[in-house]
Amino acid sequence: MANVLIENFGCRAARADGEAIASRVRALTASQPFAPDLVAPDLVGPDVVVVNTCSVTAEADRAARSFIRRTHRQNPAARIVVTGCYAQRAPQELAALPGVAAVVGNSHKALAPEIVLGFARGMQEPAGDFVTVHSLLSTKADNTAPVWDHGVAPVGSHCEAPIFVDDRFAHSFLEDAALAPGEQTRPNLKIQEGCGNRCTFCVIPLTRGPSRSLSSVVVLDRIRDFIAAGGNELVLSGINLGRWGADLSRDQVAPVSLAALVRMILEQTALPRLRLSSIEPMDWNGELIALMREFGGNRLARHAHLPLQSGSDAVLRRMHRRYRPWHYAEKVATLLRAAGPELTLGADVMVGFPGETDREFKETVAFLRSLPFGYLHLFPFSPRPATPGWQLHANAPVAPAIVAERMAALRALAAEFSRRHRRQFVGRKLPAITLHTSARVSALGRTPALTDNFLPVEIAGSYRANRIVEALITGLHAEGGLTAICTG
Repeated sequence: MANVLIENFGCRAARADGEAIASRVRALTASQPFAPDLVAPDLVGPDVVVVNTCSVTAEADRAARSFIRRTHRQNPAARIVVTGCYAQRAPQELAALPGVAAVVGNSHKALAPEIVLGFARGMQEPAGDFVTVHSLLSTKADNTAPVWDHGVAPVGSHCEAPIFVDDRFAHSFLEDAALAPGEQTRPNLKIQEGCGNRCTFCVIPLTRGPSRSLSSVVVLDRIRDFIAAGGNELVLSGINLGRWGADLSRDQVAPVSLAALVRMILEQTALPRLRLSSIEPMDWNGELIALMREFGGNRLARHAHLPLQSGSDAVLRRMHRRYRPWHYAEKVATLLRAAGPELTLGADVMVGFPGETDREFKETVAFLRSLPFGYLHLFPFSPRPATPGWQLHANAPVAPAIVAERMAALRALAAEFSRRHRRQFVGRKLPAITLHTSARVSALGRTPALTDNFLPVEIAGSYRANRIVEALITGLHAEGGLTAICTG
């Protein structure tokens, strides 16, 4: 019996892809004599390793390559299948790495489970219909636009491993993957793929294609199955979640907006708690915010993550972002009125975008201080080939030392925001869902949990995972997390 390891890199939507691959592998082998085991990351010697990559930054690329090389060095016999955004962006680069048996871009991710099973059964390379769908992605010399070379990539011609990549993205969704609480107490249901925003810094339109939506029928079926399996909290995720439904036919009876879909989920299923992942500021329309007022703190988590990137109007314009700082502030104010002060607000902030001046950085800091953020996700700008940001960086790079200094300043600010936000809940009761307990936390006599407004807590006592409880917040421990006792 073979062992399969799936290692995920990157965003919540990428993790959802990895979870879906794992689920599909289990489903394909459930009734067969041969059934590979999906193993923990620390197991030595998996037979097949799936590396689900990210490519949003050069560091993400480096981390994936490092993991692949380390895996091959420690286990030369393992068949390594590389998928995800890096696999879509630079498949030949990955296919040339020692130990890589196949490269499966996001365009063909739905085929990944069967490719993995083939290797787990001892096949030396993918066979059957897969071989006819190879394509190659390269880049023009000036790195301004992708060039697609459709056709077969014979093993050993341009690279060492077969490649499954094209620009049609016809096999990018894993629609029939089962969803159940397991290793992930709060699994992700990815209902939207791709993005058409074309921000100057972002490679996602190239690595995931245009926006595509999972049908509401499939979404509701998956959620009902999750409930039947005992699930209590589900996270709706997507690459550009707020654009769900924009590509669906306007004349169908089913909803064609994210707000309409969320209402359908809350009114037509018994899901105890729904959480929305990152949504662009301008996609928080009146209907979606009204749902936060109606269901927030009950069945809709009081948590909103609005990507910001910069608080400087000039920088946002160079990024081709579709809002200005005052638009963002207005959305936050409306959300707070709807959800109340318990809302936890989060944002992505990019540091060192080409041409970012000291004045523009100070504008970002001032803007951040003007809003009640509970946490920040911070990123240094990374030039990505085939994006406008690549040339912008070549023309007006921000010195690495300056980027490091600004990152340090924002890390300190983010820590200040987190402590301030969490401290206000000491002495208050919040609904929370219990999570799987590590040995370290168990030794302290505590159980980790996550409140509905996205605060990590450690509850005194031992509780099974996937239980919704009422937590009385008792304090803030040294690492910045909250402590609590269970009151119901």
